[in-house]
Amino acid sequence: MLVIASHSVSSRITPNTGSTFDVLTYGAIGDGQTDDSNAFLKVFNDACGTSESTPSMTIPEGKTFLLQPLVFKGPCKSTNIIVELKGNITAPKDIESWNFTVEKQRKIWIQFSKISGLVVNGEGNIDGQGSPWWDKFGGKGQEKFRPTALRFLDCQALTLSNLNHMNSPKNHISVDSCKNASIFNIHITAPPTSPNTDGIDISQSTNIAIMNSTIETGDDCIAINNGSSVITITGTFCGPGHGISVGSLGKDNSYATVEDVRVQNCTFTGTSNGGRIKTFEGGSGYARNITYEDIILNEVKNPVIIDQAYNPNADSAVEISDVTYSNIRGTSVGEYAIELKCELNIGCNNIVLDHINITRADGGKAGVVCVGGHGNSSSCNPAVPCLTNISAIWWY
Repeated sequence: MLVIASHSVSSRITPNTGSTFDVLTYGAIGDGQTDDSNAFLKVFNDACGTSESTPSMTIPEGKTFLLQPLVFKGPCKSTNIIVELKGNITAPKDIESWNFTVEKQRKIWIQFSKISGLVVNGEGNIDGQGSPWWDKFGGKGQEKFRPTALRFLDCQALTLSNLNHMNSPKNHISVDSCKNASIFNIHITAPPTSPNTDGIDISQSTNIAIMNSTIETGDDCIAINNGSSVITITGTFCGPGHGISVGSLGKDNSYATVEDVRVQNCTFTGTSNGGRIKTFEGGSGYARNITYEDIILNEVKNPVIIDQAYNPNADSAVEISDVTYSNIRGTSVGEYAIELKCELNIGCNNIVLDHINITRADGGKAGVVCVGGHGNSSSCNPAVPCLTNISAIWWY
């Protein structure tokens, strides 16, 4: 059973009994031109190292702080530590000004690692200055040259809320090897043409809740990747972008797992996909216990899609099972409202489509593609009879 992270109330923690560490008192300028990285690092290290209860690192409003790539590393002495972003932080405006200490290191702008009870909140702006990166390294396969804006690595009991995050060179927020995280009231924006600018990427993490957020990007609004389990996404608006996706999984013949995912009460507007599950040919592992329910669609190209990298001769694949699409309603703009493309030798098992009502925005007839699907459907428009006849390919 899915369990929503229970510590979201920590976003209301205030440093009443702890110490406040203001970046201005450590020499930060906040003019958007001066490098304030050293002041930020000193502030965090002092806050992290204090024995006072619930220390707070404060980034004041009315200022814009230029930061080079930084790593804020724990563990910290206090049970909770707050980063209160009232002002703005910005990355360097041109690629040549970025300072990566090790040329071959994974490119991250800001990373928090090995910190328990971290709370990052406030109504400030985080600007990744992605435009020059998209222009220079926007081609296929060139995403490896662009940095992730914000990464949380091996953080426990994380709360991230009320922030405005824009224009990452690559994915905006990475949640990697974390447990028990609440992310809510986040607004993420990037142009629809910006490449690989996922809103939130989740990998190797468990018990992650994303709530009441708006994500407008050039790629997946949220991507749930290998090693992730007990993921809940509720009340979130997605679009433009590529939808809320499980995967891609199994790249380069790898073993991948995702389980216990619930996407509920979300709205997709102008996205290329709605609820998508995607795996690579030749991979192994599983994606199971996944539910998309109470979903509103506004002119979505591929509202319901499972893509198991269809190959009629495949002898291995990431197994997809126990997937439910329930109460999905709205309009599509693509040729097919529902696509279930599964390996014939392996198939997708126990796929349930219940109370689906998807119509074409232009008044045409919404189509269905189904290969290798096992399961059942009820109250579906368009109808999906192929789930009871797995040997057939149906086109409507």
